[in-house]
Amino acid sequence: MHVRVAAATTAAFVGGTVLILPTSHAQAGSLRKAPAIVSHRGASAYAPENTLASIDKAAAMGFGWVENDVQRTKDGELVVLHDASLARTTDVKKVYPRRAPWKVKDFTAAEIARLDAGSWFGRRYAGTRVPTLKQYMNRVSHNHQKLVLEIKNPELYPGIERQTLKVLSNEGWLDPDHLRNRLVVQSFSEQSVRTVHELRPGITTAFLGKPSLARLHEFARFADLINPDHTSLSSGYVSAVHSFVGPHRRPMEVFAWTIDDADTARRLAGYGVDGVITNKPDVIRSALQQT
Repeated sequence: MHVRVAAATTAAFVGGTVLILPTSHAQAGSLRKAPAIVSHRGASAYAPENTLASIDKAAAMGFGWVENDVQRTKDGELVVLHDASLARTTDVKKVYPRRAPWKVKDFTAAEIARLDAGSWFGRRYAGTRVPTLKQYMNRVSHNHQKLVLEIKNPELYPGIERQTLKVLSNEGWLDPDHLRNRLVVQSFSEQSVRTVHELRPGITTAFLGKPSLARLHEFARFADLINPDHTSLSSGYVSAVHSFVGPHRRPMEVFAWTIDDADTARRLAGYGVDGVITNKPDVIRSALQQT
């Protein structure tokens, strides 16, 4: 049974700890932890997204959680990049002008390593490279950060779940400490999230989207978090998610994306979301400090 019985208290899981909250709205508002702040693709409002520079920027600003996107090259290397095409965030059109539409899956790791992934954002970032997942994990570890890793477009990359877990294991990210409070693996693909849970049940998993209320009990079997677009959220939906116990016997959580303004951040905090994914973590931190 995955639905918690409503009694005198409810529980919220944040950052590896369970906080017992009174059901009184006034008391809950005073005791509830502020949402975790997750730097979306790194501090991507201030440095080129999904690069080592963006996670370094987040670290320099004092933010522990970062989020990224993982895809696979033609020759099987995992790289950190959001779009299915290299065109928006690299100079691939200049370097390989005849290879439109410049899909990640059509280029080798060596070819992608030649690309400039920083100049589009600003001159000071010229020469920034698309990191491999291994390079990215090394930097996250060096920065003592925590990671929300998105498996991007898994339908294009059969077996990417197992391959991603192998890299995480090789880099020491599947030990008990990381599994307990430093790693979340998410996807827009329900099947991909299921696969990760089946391969490594100890991993905290998240589904990107908003399942219907009638299906939340199904997701509670394999997903610890439900991470919807913030525009689709209501306080009632957040409460409904919290009423289910996930696969690790903790109340399910909600991380909302992508919020870059103070008013929205405060409204979502009022809904009781457990995390806010943002391009501007400093703006969100200031907003939440004022609540």
